[in-house]
Amino acid sequence: MKIAFDNEKYLKLQSENILKRVSLFGDKLYIEFGGKLFDDYHASRVLPGFLPDSKLRMLLTLKDKVEVVIAINAHDIQKNKIRSDLGINYQSEVLRLIDAFRASGLFVGSVCITQYQSVPQVESFKDKLNNLGIKTYLHYEILGYPHDINHIISDEGFGKNEYIETTRPIVVVTAPGPGSGKMATCLSQLYHENKRGIKAGYAKYETFPIWNIPLKHPVNLAYEAATADLADVNMIDPYHLEAYNIQTVNYNRDVEIFPVLKSMFEAIYGSSPYKSPTDMGVNMAGYAICDDEAAKQASKDEIIRRYLNTLVDLRNGKVKSDAVDKISLLMRQLEISVSDRKCVKAALDKRDKTNTVSMGLELADGRIVDSKTSDLLSAPAALLLNALKALAGIDDNVLIISPSIIEPISKMKIKDLGNHNPRLHADEILIALAISATVNKDAKKAIDKLPELAHCQAHATVILPESDSSIFKKLKIDLTTEPEFYAHKLYVK
Repeated sequence: MKIAFDNEKYLKLQSENILKRVSLFGDKLYIEFGGKLFDDYHASRVLPGFLPDSKLRMLLTLKDKVEVVIAINAHDIQKNKIRSDLGINYQSEVLRLIDAFRASGLFVGSVCITQYQSVPQVESFKDKLNNLGIKTYLHYEILGYPHDINHIISDEGFGKNEYIETTRPIVVVTAPGPGSGKMATCLSQLYHENKRGIKAGYAKYETFPIWNIPLKHPVNLAYEAATADLADVNMIDPYHLEAYNIQTVNYNRDVEIFPVLKSMFEAIYGSSPYKSPTDMGVNMAGYAICDDEAAKQASKDEIIRRYLNTLVDLRNGKVKSDAVDKISLLMRQLEISVSDRKCVKAALDKRDKTNTVSMGLELADGRIVDSKTSDLLSAPAALLLNALKALAGIDDNVLIISPSIIEPISKMKIKDLGNHNPRLHADEILIALAISATVNKDAKKAIDKLPELAHCQAHATVILPESDSSIFKKLKIDLTTEPEFYAHKLYVK
């Protein structure tokens, strides 16, 4: 991959500007952190060179000044809402975040349960947090939020919320997912801090859309593709344009809510420190793009992947057809199509020739590798073997795993484990390869090439089982599939 982003420059600029924002307000700054802090793979795909944990790295440069508060919405607890990319519910994600922050040396001060209601699931999670020694605060639903300013900025509004006790000048408010109440938590704290005579400020830290690159830049359009199911739309910030006569990019939700936020600031402080939604943000990502053409190409590739993945989500009932239509429109605007993704054609051609489930993969050097389903191997397992052999310079006809290793595993799956399919999956073939590597030099050469599969592009002609797709994710292979179920089955393990 061509590097498009200077990560070190970004970290330096971002931390410097957050400190400037602290000094602007005086005593304390509440920062609403959007997106993913530890595993922002979208940003690393559209801005090659951006490290998935860049936000965490930035916070570590300020760690002695930073305290973390995690907000979770009571409704999400009650609904057992799942973070789809990890397959865990929001309660578990809160605990995972706390562990990850602590392991990194960041101080987690507390958890805030927003829109609190006393139902068994919420009470159980609150008790669990308390038993684990984690301070827990309750914020309540406010009638008329966010438009009834007089009620919100009163003892019956924010005043009813519990005051979150914090000890450090920078308070990062983050959450397990969107809609958790991060902004309301920050604003509630501003109200309470002001009543205590403490001058506190508010800012947002969201990487996308990037405010100082063009509205229709592929990086910003890739953000629209990523949020197609949320109906987010990038737009020129009209308030910034009016105040400064400068065009900047923001998105519809922040633009729509800004008049309300401005009124809240005026009700709390007498005036607003911000003239526009863009003013609220601290985002130096645009200044760290070092190869604009590489960023454009990476973003176009991401939009195609998003389109293919959204087709699968539509088939699985996770999104409406509007999401597919929106990304299709973005692709037309950029004059790109699925045919630009070379591994797609390779997979479909292999399927048509063999009449089996097939896959294609594009290596970093542009070579194409394909695979098909056989008696002993699934297409994903065969693809990994073929790709590793290609990277290691091993002839395609050379066996690097003896059938004497594969066949007993296949028999055990049927005879002892109750499977109907004897074929080895991706995880099983890697285990078999690791065993072979202890006695076979070619197998050792092949398995040593595993790290080189990262960022390769792969496509399958059917929706893969979780056991296979999770291995591709762990290997950091960018996988897409056709929106077709395996063997016309509705349920695949």
